[in-house]
Amino acid sequence: MRGSVNVSCDDRRVIAIRPRPVRSVALACLLVLGVSGCGLSAELDRESNPERKPTPTPTPAVEVPTRAANPSPSGIPTHSPSVPVQETQGCPPSGLRFRADEGDAAMGLRAMGLDVINCGDRPYKLNGYPAVTVLDASGDPFPGVRTVEGTDKVSMAPEDPGPRALTLDPGESAHAALYWRMHNQDGVYLRVAPEKGDGTVTVRPPYPLDIGPENILGTTAWQPSA
Repeated sequence: MRGSVNVSCDDRRVIAIRPRPVRSVALACLLVLGVSGCGLSAELDRESNPERKPTPTPTPAVEVPTRAANPSPSGIPTHSPSVPVQETQGCPPSGLRFRADEGDAAMGLRAMGLDVINCGDRPYKLNGYPAVTVLDASGDPFPGVRTVEGTDKVSMAPEDPGPRALTLDPGESAHAALYWRMHNQDGVYLRVAPEKGDGTVTVRPPYPLDIGPENILGTTAWQPSA
């Protein structure tokens, strides 16, 4: 019959292509086993966690070290109760109250503002520079820190406007600026007076002055507060 082909059992071409179905069957078996294994694992997971919620990972306990109450910031000297400072309330007998601000810093130059307020009931005259001494945490002066009138001896400090006669009426204030170069020991207090020879008071600035042990503190003259 046309189209029929007699193939003998020992035809090598037929024998050569028979191993291919065997490999395909083996591969199919491996795939079935793999899928069956994945299906079994998924089924066991569904049985143990039917709502399919993720199993939470236990969080290890963190032990928090205890600290002393209200520790002092590192590197900042603590206030000594034995150092008498200006009262925070009321008006001193002199009728003047001093206040130092938080200060500023740039390129190794330090600056701090100093204000004097007439809290009394009569006018007060000023004409010159504040008298300032830097004290350490014990209230003792730094022997190597000297205060000078003007800013010429403090590198990069702004120009001092110079002294002028001022009259502070009750409630009015004047301002001066203090300049120094950064150093490695902190001054904690300032002993201040309106001018040399006047009575002094001790104030504590919000932050220490990194000015010691040897340095120059330059002061500007009193100016009307802006």
